[in-house]
Amino acid sequence: MLKDLIQNVSDLSFPVVHIIIGLVAGVIINWVVAISLTITVKKAKSNDLLIFRKWCKTAFNTLVPVASIFIVLNYAEDTDTSRILIKTFLILLIIASVHFLIRVLYAMEDIFLDRYDIDKEDNRKERKILTQINFLKKVFIVVIVLIGFALILLSFEEGRKYGQTLLTTAGVASVILGFAAQKSISNFLAGIQIAFTQPIKMDDAVVVEGEWGWVEEINLTYVVVRIWDWRRLILPITYFVEKPFQNWTRNKGEIIGSVILHLDYRTPVEKLRSKLEEILETEPNWDGQVKSLQITDTKEYTMTVRALMSAKNSPMAWDLRCSVREKLIAFLQKEHPESLPVQRLDIHATEKR
Repeated sequence: MLKDLIQNVSDLSFPVVHIIIGLVAGVIINWVVAISLTITVKKAKSNDLLIFRKWCKTAFNTLVPVASIFIVLNYAEDTDTSRILIKTFLILLIIASVHFLIRVLYAMEDIFLDRYDIDKEDNRKERKILTQINFLKKVFIVVIVLIGFALILLSFEEGRKYGQTLLTTAGVASVILGFAAQKSISNFLAGIQIAFTQPIKMDDAVVVEGEWGWVEEINLTYVVVRIWDWRRLILPITYFVEKPFQNWTRNKGEIIGSVILHLDYRTPVEKLRSKLEEILETEPNWDGQVKSLQITDTKEYTMTVRALMSAKNSPMAWDLRCSVREKLIAFLQKEHPESLPVQRLDIHATEKR
């Protein structure tokens, strides 16, 4: 029936009728799909269709009318106007298809990650999967965009000639591009290596360039580290395969923190050790694993006392260290002020001089 209708209007001189028919057909298809999807979502127990609708609704509603108009225009009378319109809607169809496929990738990522709890305390497995999915998604997006651009280019006669020329000179071009883009290629290969060997993962606590922070983004060519004071440190992705750096959460999130105090020799170490244990018992950030206080060094006027304590992750360890340091100093100021370092002067030796 639709084919007969298209044939009846094909004799009209201006193809606007064909555009209207294609647009109406696309709107009807979108409407039927929307109703069917709504009914299916109500019956289904999974959130997958809801996620697909969230990410792909707009792209699908654009793709279907464009595709319908392109199909109907092919039944129009062969004129210069119709050929221009067909070429135009072919390009729009390619762009709409690329947009739709990219949205599908985002939906698939969301559906996959919906099965994992990223916010739980021990989320090393989830962060590993998140890193791989995030990288692969970006690779596929680049591939889809390049294929779409190539299809648009090949839709023109001049583009086909250019493509044939490129094929005949592929050997020379590959060498030239290899030298010109070797840095970009090395970054891309480093990204693949990081995605699967994973010296870093999303939300890893790292120390790079003397700064401490968390891995916020892993892109195709660079990594964004969110520093503790909310600044962002941007590093080329090759940095993490070529230079040494500290990863505090490589295999597990637990970490030991330290508090260093420079105290007088009159400090009652046993009382200080007991106070440390008392403080840790009341600290919500302490995981109950490690507690220790030792004299690690001695100097002319002071001794170095190191307190060790453990926490479930680096942010909690940082807060724990700061809290314990404050409470130990307050204890010494109030109960043992003689423990605070002082500068001694030998008066007798000065008088003899």
